[in-house]
Amino acid sequence: MSDNKRSISFEYFPPKTEAGRDKLLAETTPALQALNPAFFSVTYGAGGSTRDNTRDIVAAIRAEGINVAPHLSFGGDDEQAILGLLEDYRELGVNRLVALRGDIPSGMGGGGQLVYANELVAFVREHTGDHFHIEVAAYPEIHPQAESYSRDILHLKGKFDAGADSAITQYFYNVEAYFYFLDQCAAAGIDKPIHAGIMPITNFQNLQRFSKNCGAEIPRWICQRIEGYRDDQDSIRKFGVEVVTQLCQTLLENGAPGIHFYTMNQVEPTREIYNNLSL
Repeated sequence: MSDNKRSISFEYFPPKTEAGRDKLLAETTPALQALNPAFFSVTYGAGGSTRDNTRDIVAAIRAEGINVAPHLSFGGDDEQAILGLLEDYRELGVNRLVALRGDIPSGMGGGGQLVYANELVAFVREHTGDHFHIEVAAYPEIHPQAESYSRDILHLKGKFDAGADSAITQYFYNVEAYFYFLDQCAAAGIDKPIHAGIMPITNFQNLQRFSKNCGAEIPRWICQRIEGYRDDQDSIRKFGVEVVTQLCQTLLENGAPGIHFYTMNQVEPTREIYNNLSL
């Protein structure tokens, strides 16, 4: 972790192919670990669809002595499956989790299953005590399914009240939205760290699709600038690095407790942005 005590962390998703897995472990992870992050996190598919892949990647990273936090979302699992996975992670030396709301697979009811993140946090605390540092998700631009802004903040408070230690936000590009969100969280009695989630700009078409689905706003001026570059991928890349570097600098200079990079399993441009920050 960096000397200024700001938490820097990196997120992966489990590769679908053996070649992708090999590259992630043999090339990407050593390159990003050289930046001395607090931890890596590994995502978990809807309804636990990548559960085994997530566990395998976590085990391989942990075997190198690297701090790693598996995501957990249990829409499709019963409590015994959850307990078994928690025990597996404890035996691997994992001491951090990212607890998320579970998407119930199509056609499955919710009878007796843990779905909401606050329930999962409480369950982990009940059965493992303080062994795990538990991260939860936060939404500066508000979850797309939220009833209201204030209700979404109360939902986050419920996750902290259940025992969560800190939060990671969905990615955003409006720094004002993040700091306003922090102010509103503080007013609601939330005093735990809320780390800024940052998505480097690489494939703009994919980013637009992701953003539409998850409710993250891409400012119009960024869209206009990138569209003006047309097919000039080098200029888009340079502009993306510049914009995200400035965003990170503003966040850190104004008190953000840390940055969590959504790397898309790539070393660049995350490493270039990190180096620009002189951490």
